[in-house]
Amino acid sequence: MNQEHLRNLLQQVAAGQLEVEAALVELKGLPFEDLGYAKVDHHRSLRTGFPETVFCENKTTEQIVGIVQAMRGKSPVILATRASPDIYQAIGEIAPEAVYHDQARIVQLGQPADSDKCLAQCLVITGGTSDIPVAEEAAVTVAAAGCPVQRLYDVGVAGLHRLLDHREALQEAAVLVVVAGMEGALASVVGGLVDKPVIAVPTSVGYGASFGGLSALLTMLNSCATGVAVVNIDNGFGAGCFAALLCQNWRQPRP
Repeated sequence: MNQEHLRNLLQQVAAGQLEVEAALVELKGLPFEDLGYAKVDHHRSLRTGFPETVFCENKTTEQIVGIVQAMRGKSPVILATRASPDIYQAIGEIAPEAVYHDQARIVQLGQPADSDKCLAQCLVITGGTSDIPVAEEAAVTVAAAGCPVQRLYDVGVAGLHRLLDHREALQEAAVLVVVAGMEGALASVVGGLVDKPVIAVPTSVGYGASFGGLSALLTMLNSCATGVAVVNIDNGFGAGCFAALLCQNWRQPRP
């Protein structure tokens, strides 16, 4: 349940269009609904501005479908991350409106209600094509939060001229998400070119000495560029949520 849903509910009660008992039925799921195997947090969008998201790994299909079913009608947007095509098909049986973002591995139900109110743009950048799945997880999350997002892929440091050819896009963005594996140097390069927040996402892409993304993570944590924040390895969703919060609270810089 988001703020708009709660406001409409209270207005209906005030106008005599909804009985108090019926409103109580709607509200009894706050702050959470206990399904036994999961406690669905319907209150999260009121607290944080973004509803609870279903992380699908290590959950059974039945559990995922049950959680999504509990969330339907209470959140304008529902995301199920790290979802397989089979999970998408199962969710689609109870929610035909569901959309599958295959590269991001995200199932999405619904659209953000106030997408026209967020004026700040997020730019999602990748070092290579292999980083795109994590980048798409970030980009889809930003868009689901109602913020405009642009993509700039395969512009890593092995061919720095590819990045420099897009200086205008770098400067137009209010927030930049930089996704890179291997040595993860791209975040430092971008951080040294812009005066906006940079969210660095290390990926597990790389040969043996990259240690499943640890090398990129340490490079990003040790960045000498200012204004660079780092999330966990392959955590495109976390980066997308952080980017959306920054965009939603963005203010036009003074001239």
